[in-house]
This record gives sequence, C-alpha cells and structure tokens, in this order.
Amino acid sequence: MTASSLRAIVLGSAAGGGVPQWNCRCRVCRLAWEGGGKVRPRTQSSVAVSADGERWLLLNASPDIRQQIWATPALHPQAGLRHSPIAAVLVTNGDVDHVTGLLGLRERQPFVVYGTTETLATIADNKIFQVMAEDCVERSRIELGRPFEPLPGLEVELFSVPGKVPLWLEQGVVDVGEEGEKTVGVTIRAGGKRLVYIPGCARPTTEVLARLDGADAFFFDGTLYDDDEMIREGLGTKTGGRMGHMPISGETGTIAALAGVASRRRIFIHINNSNPVLIEGSPERRATEEAGWEIAFDGMEVSL
Repeated sequence: MTASSLRAIVLGSAAGGGVPQWNCRCRVCRLAWEGGGKVRPRTQSSVAVSADGERWLLLNASPDIRQQIWATPALHPQAGLRHSPIAAVLVTNGDVDHVTGLLGLRERQPFVVYGTTETLATIADNKIFQVMAEDCVERSRIELGRPFEPLPGLEVELFSVPGKVPLWLEQGVVDVGEEGEKTVGVTIRAGGKRLVYIPGCARPTTEVLARLDGADAFFFDGTLYDDDEMIREGLGTKTGGRMGHMPISGETGTIAALAGVASRRRIFIHINNSNPVLIEGSPERRATEEAGWEIAFDGMEVSL
C-alpha cells in the first residue's frame, strides 16, 4: 500500500443487534447459532478508513467496538504505554448502533469526534457521553457539502440522506424521509479514488444518486431484502420504509433504483438479522450477486 491510497476495512456489517442477535431464533439467526458456515456471524455496522495505513477514521462507533478492534490488527496499539491508530470517529446519525461505541473509547485516549451540529447536540444532551472528557476528546461540527481533512491525505464530505430521527428519540408522528442533518452519507477521497458510505437511506434522491455515480466503490444500506420482511417473519410490526430503510428487492428497491449508477464495486452493509441475503447460496443472495452487488462481511477489505 502507498501513502496515497484509500483503504477501508469493514469492522461490522450488520444492522442493530448483529447476527445472530443475542435473543433471536429467526431462520437466519438459527443458522448462525448452529455454525456450519451458512451464515457468518456479524457485528454491528462500522467501517475504518485510512490513506496511510497508520492513522484511521472510524465511520460510526458500534456497540461492538472493542470486539472489532480486537479482530483488526491495524487498529491495535502500536507503541508506547498508551496508543491507538484510531485518530477520529465520524458519526452519520444518532442511532444507538452508531454512537454507543463511543463509550468504549473512553480511556482518555485523544481523538476527534466529527458529526453534524444536530448529531453532536444529540450526543451532548446525553450525559453518559461525558465520560469522553472534552479536554481529551474533541467534538468537531461539520457542515454539509463542505470537504474537510480529518487525517492527512484523507478528504471527507458529508451530504444529506433521507432518513428520520433515531428510534430512541421518536415522538408522535415521525417524518420518515426528511432531509437535513439527522442522517448523512459520507464521501471519502484519497489518492484520486472515491469511496461513498451510506448505511441508512429511506429513498434515492437525485443528490444520493449523483454522489454514488462514478464512485470507485460504495457501501449502501442493505437492512432488509423485502419491505415487509420484519412483519412477515413475525419479528416486528414496521415496514422497512417506516424504519427509514429502502428494501433491496422490488420495483422501488435499491437494486432497481441504483441500476443506472456507475461504480466498480457496490456493497450492501448494515444488514438486518432477518435478511436472507446473509444465507450463503440462498435465492435472495444469488439474485443480489447476479445484479452486481456484494454482501459486506466483518473483516472485508476494500483497497482503492
């Protein structure tokens, strides 16, 4: 790897709860509990990116962060008594599975937390996050559409993605698909390459499609295969649309909506434990791969 390359490591590829979910025996989780390789265990969604292989930016901080660091030698302490290659964390929204891992990074290790004003305010309003002492962990508010450099050689830009408030902040009628600072996508550039990360998206706007088009690779919301999947499997009462996630399949699903987008690699991430694409060799997995998509797994590396 050269100093001007872009490297991404998938730390966690599952949606909230991971695979298998700790209390679940749906058909996907049963296969994961049983072992045998039909379903790979997966931790909750997070990606680490770097331009030099020495300093890393985390895209979201999963509740499984300690396990993910343990499984990723590039993130192990390298020198001295206290050290971490993790120099910064960028949070794309205030979802529990995206911010809880910040609490696992509380041992007075200096790093920077980046996010929109709205997302960082959500974190600041919850006193438990004060364990990240502000004299040690800097909070940096980022404007949409304005590129910044969290690490040398790594350029990042945030853009609005249709979403909703985090589940734990829902009250009354929820505006699903609203655009603003609550949910963002991330464009990362290094060495002339471009990677896009969108772990949650309610619908494909013109801006979202434009951000993806021409990217060398992108990670995209793969939460559910079918919109009514959770209801049909007896696992919940909400559609994917109500949860702020596009389904993979169907006339208005992600595969169809993004068919015209040009990219060398397109990868589903943030995949729910109910999603049959997690089953190796399933009809849904085959259909997704035949459409040109990859299914993210923990430890997957993308080097551009």
